[in-house]
Amino acid sequence: MNKLFLAITVFFTLNLFAQEKNAPQFLTENESKYTFSETVDSLSRLGNRNGWKIVAIHDLQKSLKKNGKEVLPVNIIEFCNPEYSYEVLKEDNYKTVSALMPCRISVYEKSDGKTYISRINPEFLSASFGNVKNSPMAKAIGDVENILSRLLK
Repeated sequence: MNKLFLAITVFFTLNLFAQEKNAPQFLTENESKYTFSETVDSLSRLGNRNGWKIVAIHDLQKSLKKNGKEVLPVNIIEFCNPEYSYEVLKEDNYKTVSALMPCRISVYEKSDGKTYISRINPEFLSASFGNVKNSPMAKAIGDVENILSRLLK
């Protein structure tokens, strides 16, 4: 638990530092071209076609409803690509990145009736991890962004 807390603290601290330097933000958000359910279905389908496995889909609206709280639809989708995961985890230099695994993408509806997709900003990750173009992390980020680009306005 202490390692997870440390990882979260480091990333939020980096984000605050990035804000001061006009660097990329920690999280990014884009509007989807599709409805909430179409976005979740398309993301799942496109991920599977491109070697990504759905580890879990967390339905936060449903979870909160069980506790008497009403919110608009929110799903957190956890993706894993075994090839990228192996490349990251086999090297000691990359193991700190495991705190960000599997890749998490949030799909949600806002009160404006539109659907949005958020995730860790790839520019932030590139800046944080040295922008090594051939690193497994850079390849995974590029692959996820390619999949998402088909859904974004």
